[in-house]
Amino acid sequence: MQLPVIKKLSETFSLEQLKAAEEAIMNEQKPAMEIEGKDEGEQLTHVLAAIDILNDMQQNKVDLRTALRNYSQRVRNSIS
Repeated sequence: MQLPVIKKLSETFSLEQLKAAEEAIMNEQKPAMEIEGKDEGEQLTHVLAAIDILNDMQQNKVDLRTALRNYSQRVRNSIS
């Protein structure tokens, strides 16, 4: 998981575009957009994280920076 990649996806693409990319990866197809990552698993992780961040921004009316921080905090909590 690379936060700069997730941030870039969150800034660049809409929720609908990211969901379409998720669907493509899940169906073992190439997404319409370029997604950084060493393999499909990492690419899917980046897309899912960006979707989560955009949902947080919409639902909780927070900015990108706050949504990124919230996401990384949830990841850290899930690991520990």
